[in-house]
Amino acid sequence: MYAIIDNGNKQYKVQVGDVVRLEKLDAEVGAKVELNVVLVSEDGALKVKEEAAGFKAVAEVVKQAKDKKVIVYKYKAKKNERKKKGHRQPFTEVKIVEIAQK
Repeated sequence: MYAIIDNGNKQYKVQVGDVVRLEKLDAEVGAKVELNVVLVSEDGALKVKEEAAGFKAVAEVVKQAKDKKVIVYKYKAKKNERKKKGHRQPFTEVKIVEIAQK
């Protein structure tokens, strides 16, 4: 059994026991979070839309952290114009505990 969950305009295929990095969630480490389910595959049958709305994916927050730094460097040739910026995207790592009906 697997499910497709929705988080931060992205979709992830998950099964029970998977550890997934999601967009930052407002939850403490160790807390349980309920995720939005878009599609469920159960015994080879796909359930979408209204059928999938009856399911929920429960996940446990493993850690809150930041990703590796991404460097953005802009310059214009022959103009002595340079800009260097760095960005670290925050994320939440969760472990899928169960996929069940509401």
